[in-house]
This record gives sequence, C-alpha cells and structure tokens, in this order.
Amino acid sequence: MTTPEAEQARPEERLERAVRAAEQALIEFEIAVETFRVEVENFSRLHHQKLGPMYARIDELDALIAEARAARSGDPEDRRLAEEARARVLPMPGVEELFHGWMDGDGLFPEAAAMLTDQSVRPPERVRPSDEARRLYRDLARKAHPDLAREEDDRKRREEFLTRVNAAYARGDEALLRELAEGWAAGPVPPQDRPGRSEELYARLEWLARRKEMLTQVASELEGSPIGSMLRLAPDDPDGLLDEIAEKLLADVAAREAELAGLLG
Repeated sequence: MTTPEAEQARPEERLERAVRAAEQALIEFEIAVETFRVEVENFSRLHHQKLGPMYARIDELDALIAEARAARSGDPEDRRLAEEARARVLPMPGVEELFHGWMDGDGLFPEAAAMLTDQSVRPPERVRPSDEARRLYRDLARKAHPDLAREEDDRKRREEFLTRVNAAYARGDEALLRELAEGWAAGPVPPQDRPGRSEELYARLEWLARRKEMLTQVASELEGSPIGSMLRLAPDDPDGLLDEIAEKLLADVAAREAELAGLLG
C-alpha cells in the first residue's frame, strides 16, 4: 500500500528528473554554441589573413580608377567620388592587428604582395581544433560545467576551470586539454546535494529557460554574422570555400587592373 509520504514524493522526484534533464540539455546546447563560436573566430582569422590583402588591393584599384576618371572628366562629382574612394584606403588605427601581419598602415607586407602575384608565400596560420581536442573539450564541459554546481564555491571553481578549458580549446591545444582532464579527474568531487524543495526546483527550471533563451540569441547572432553565414556554407571544407573566394577576388583584381590600364592608356 502506498503511503501518503510516498505519494507526496513522486511529483517532486519527477520534477527533480526534469531539472536534471534540462540541465544536461542546456549544457549540450552551450557546448554546441561555444564550439561554433570558436570555429567562427578561427575562420574569421583565416579569412582576414588569406583574403585581406586582396580586399585591400581592390579598394586601392577602385580609388585609382575613380581618380583616373576624375582626372579625365574634371567633373566635380567625379572628384568627390574619387575622394571618397581614396578615403576608404587611408591608413586606419589597428590595421596591423586586423590583418594579422599581412599589411600595415603603409601597405601590403611582402608575403601579401607575393600572394597577389602567385609567388610562394607563408601560409596563413591554422588554428582549428582537432577532432580529439573537440572530444576532450566536450567531455570536460559536460563534467565541469558550472550549471552542475549546487554551492557557490563549487560554481566558482568550475567557472575558473572552464575558463582555462575554453582558452586551451580556442588554441587547439590538445596536450593542455588532456592535462586539464587529468587534473579534473584527480580533483575534489563536487558534493551531491539532496533534492531541493519544489519551489527551488521550479526556480531552477526558470533559470535554465532564461539561460537557454540567451544562448539561443547568441547562436542566432553567430549564425547570422557574415563570417558565420560563410562558414555554414561549407562547414566540412572551409579552406576550400576560402580558395573559391580567393579565385573570384583575383579575377576582380585582374578586371580592375585592366580597367585602370584602359583609363590611363
């Protein structure tokens, strides 16, 4: 015969299971968002390294073409357009950081100029985590995620640990991820609290729902960004996509150089 106490415990136990399931689902979602964020940042860096010099050359050619047209026509509107085109290629603060060693305020570095003339160049730095690094990261994020904490000290420990994990994953440092995994396995086991009251469980579910809404917004912004949209076109071969874009940009450069030669000739 079922006692009144057992009947009362069942709804709370079901709520506890619902909270645990929601926590695990949120962690998996957060892992997916963080993984994509790292991929977007890495692809953005490769994009600027490989294609930045071509975009800069196109801007320079556009300015030269506009200036040549203005010199021919003497029209004030043409001169205004030429000034606007030239302003777009003036040195800007932070341009060295933006193009990661491919150019500075004075123009293209030798490596970038060589790339535009099909000479051998130093390839862009690849920073893309390996499959093993991704596996290690996901495993650590699942085990050490702050959302699994029930005490403030444990949450802080988990947050500090995952900050190191995220940094190692962003660098694709597989060895450090293994070291962190060993350290976590040897560390203190977080205490397991007894199931909270129904009010606490409902509050936990509400917090999880708000966090999921925030992560959904972050994921949407990443996917809708120019780099994120490009990456989603070829998630399995982003380097091939960059090569395709590079070929088109080289054709654009050639077309503009021909147009400029015609104006100057």
